[in-house]
Amino acid sequence: MQKTELLAPAGNLEKLKFAITYGADAVYLGGPMWGLRAYAGNFTLEEIAEGVAFAHARGARVYVTVNIIPHNADFEGLEEYLSTLAEMGVDAFIVSDPGVIAIAKQVAPQVQLHLSTQANVVNYRSARFWVQQGISRLILARELSRQEIAEIAEKVDAELEAFVHGAMCISYSGRCLLSNYLTGRDANRGACAQACRYKYYLVEEKRPGQYFPINEDQRGTYIMNSKDLCLLEQLPQLLNLRLAGLKIEGRMKSVHYVATVTKVYRQAIDAYYDDPAQFKVRQEWLDELAKASNRSFTTGFFLDKPGAEAHLYEGEHPQRHYEFVGVVQRYDAAEQLLWVEQRNNFQVGEKLEVLQPRNRNIEITINEMFDENGESITVARHAQMLVAIPCAQSLEPMSLLRRREQG
Repeated sequence: MQKTELLAPAGNLEKLKFAITYGADAVYLGGPMWGLRAYAGNFTLEEIAEGVAFAHARGARVYVTVNIIPHNADFEGLEEYLSTLAEMGVDAFIVSDPGVIAIAKQVAPQVQLHLSTQANVVNYRSARFWVQQGISRLILARELSRQEIAEIAEKVDAELEAFVHGAMCISYSGRCLLSNYLTGRDANRGACAQACRYKYYLVEEKRPGQYFPINEDQRGTYIMNSKDLCLLEQLPQLLNLRLAGLKIEGRMKSVHYVATVTKVYRQAIDAYYDDPAQFKVRQEWLDELAKASNRSFTTGFFLDKPGAEAHLYEGEHPQRHYEFVGVVQRYDAAEQLLWVEQRNNFQVGEKLEVLQPRNRNIEITINEMFDENGESITVARHAQMLVAIPCAQSLEPMSLLRRREQG
C-alpha cells in the first residue's frame, strides 16, 4: 500500500526543521513574494536553500507556495524566482493562477506543479482540466465530502491532497473579499486581515451609531468564526481514499503547534499502516491535539455540511491550555545537564512537560538551574537565553518544554 504523505506548514526556517524532526514527510513554505501568507515569517532565498538541504538530507520534500491571484505588476521577477527555486531543487510549486502555471512550465519544467486549494477544485471535470494543463497533484477544496473526494479519486488520474487539520476559512477555500473590503488588505495576494474573526454587531440603517448585539448575552457575536478542522478520528476513511497527501494548515502558527500536531498525525498514520484492521484512534492523541492552540474542532464538510455547531460564537481567541517555554538544545550526559533555550519565562520549582520528537512525553521538575556562566539562577527571564537544568534522564534535541496554564 502506497503510504500517504504527511505535509506540515513551515512558516519560517525554524518551523521547517521542527516539522521534519517531528515526522513530516514534506513541508510547504512561502518565499519573499507570491505566497498567500504575507505576514508569516516566510523565507529568504538563502533560507529556502538551507531548508531544501535540511529536508532532502532527511528524506523529506519541500513545496513552495506561488499561489497568489496576481495582478499584472505581480509577475515582475517571477521567472527569475522560479528558475532559482528550480536550481535549488525544490520538489514542487503550489500554484493556482493559469499565468503562473504557464511561466512555471516554461522556465522550470522539471519541477512538479501542485494545484492550490485556491483553485477551488470541487468536481472531477475541473480536476481533469487541470491535469491536462500539466498539474501532477490537486490540493482539493475544503468544501468536499468524503463521497465527493472518493468520486474525484475514482475518475481522475492524478495525485490528490486534502487538508486534515487547522484553521477553516469562511470564504470559499480562501478566496476572500471581506478582508480587502474592510481593511484594504488583499487576502488573495497574501495580506489577509482575518476579518472573519472580528466581533460583529447589527446596525439598523436609520439608527447609525447604535450597535445591537445579536447574542442574547449582550456580548456581540462572531458570526463568521469557524472552529478548526480536525479529521484525526476520520483518519481510516481518509487513508482508504488513497490520497497522496494529508495537509496540516498553519504557517502562521507557533513552533509548538507545528511540532505537536505533526507528531500526533505521524503517530496515527504510522499506526494505521502497521495494522489497518486493528487501528483505533487513541485518546492520548486527541488529548495532545487539544494542547496546541485551537478554536475547538469540527469535521468541516467531510462528513456532512457544517451548521451552527461548526462555528465558535463565544469569541475569537483560540483556546490554549499549555504554554511553550523552551527548546532543548542538547543533553550533556557527562554532567547530566539539559541545555535549554528559553522561549518564555520559567523558574525553579516549576513542573514542566516535555514533548519529544519520537519518545513519549515526560514531566520534569526544575529543582535548580544555571546560566551559561555557571551562575545559579532562579528565573529564566531573558528571551532565548541558554540555561542548564540538572536532569538525570537524557532528552532528545529539539524537545519542547511546556507548562499547563493556570485556570
